[in-house]
Amino acid sequence: MPTFSYRAINQNGSVVSGVIEADNVESASLMLSSQGFIPSKVEEDRASGLNALMEQIKLTLTPIKPEELILMTKQFRTMLAAGLSMVQILDILEHQVQNMRLKNMLAAILLDIKGGKSLTEAFRRHEKILSPLYVSMVNAGETSGSLPEVLERLVYLLEHEHKVKSDIKSALQYPKIVVGALVIAFFILLTFVIPTFVTIFEGAGIELPLPTKIALALYYFLSNYWYILLVALVGFIVLYRWYVKTPAGRLFRDGLVLKIPVLGSLFQRAAMARFASIFSILQTSGIPVLLSLDMLAGTIGNEAIASEFRRVRTLLEEGRGISSPLRSAKYFTPMVVDMVAVGEETGALDEMLRQVAVHYDDEVEYAVKRLSDAIGPALIVCLAFVVGFFALAIFLPLWDLTQMVR
Repeated sequence: MPTFSYRAINQNGSVVSGVIEADNVESASLMLSSQGFIPSKVEEDRASGLNALMEQIKLTLTPIKPEELILMTKQFRTMLAAGLSMVQILDILEHQVQNMRLKNMLAAILLDIKGGKSLTEAFRRHEKILSPLYVSMVNAGETSGSLPEVLERLVYLLEHEHKVKSDIKSALQYPKIVVGALVIAFFILLTFVIPTFVTIFEGAGIELPLPTKIALALYYFLSNYWYILLVALVGFIVLYRWYVKTPAGRLFRDGLVLKIPVLGSLFQRAAMARFASIFSILQTSGIPVLLSLDMLAGTIGNEAIASEFRRVRTLLEEGRGISSPLRSAKYFTPMVVDMVAVGEETGALDEMLRQVAVHYDDEVEYAVKRLSDAIGPALIVCLAFVVGFFALAIFLPLWDLTQMVR
């Protein structure tokens, strides 16, 4: 954290000076004021500038695990329900959390609260850490005076999101490891094993079979033109990362993901579960429908579905209700549309959405299991292809060599 030298007037009217650690000049001045000083001069200590920069880079690269954010929110809700003041809560949380990014965030929020800002304003300054949904839920709770209840729903949302992502990540972890091992084995066999055997076969004057010729051609191409492949790979990665940062790129990528067999269906069900769960809680918290759709578009995690949210919102502004625009939107299943329509007619939209969320949570769990079951045979086929290819490339000419020796 940067160090600032200061000159200030204390409560006795005497001029004092010293150093203080803070995020910036404004934070340093606020800290001095909270200690009863009247700062007259505050400036950064240049000697600590480089260390502060390195520390800032380190903090920026420090990840915040979902479990840490969930635990912090649970503690926040518990202390708020117990009747502690906001200053006490933030001070306790700052000393309890272990993650330095969260600790610094809580310290800055505490300073903002002491400086007269609202909780929502203080939280909104940290949207690189806290999602727009998180800040909006805090705003809804602060505005309605039911912050503990809203935080309880927010904890449920955070835990639900973490569980779904963990399930999908666990289902894809095994195939990633197997595919990585297959690629490494392929290059090792192609680079070290095949050339050795080919030298022996050519020395014996054996006509190489087709699999061996293909393997040899791949080896020559990799050994002579590896730099072209490397440049092409790096160029593709850079171009891809640039393209997916554009709105058109994100839309194309996320729309393509939803069309992948098995995986696309899984991601669509996960998006429907997220939509229903978040929308239900936002409605229960008293957030208007149009604002809810804005928040959903920013937090759904898929640009193709988010674009449909924005289109539905435009139609809602024209007074067409919710279910009718949803019926014409892509990616929304008939069950979601029908349940929303029933909820609109009966005035129990939040309850209908809750039932949809429960249903699609079960669907996601079943889809993850089905994905795991489908991946096993597919990986076995890939493994058999790689092993079979190299077995033919090596043992066919080896068989000819054996026959020649005989």
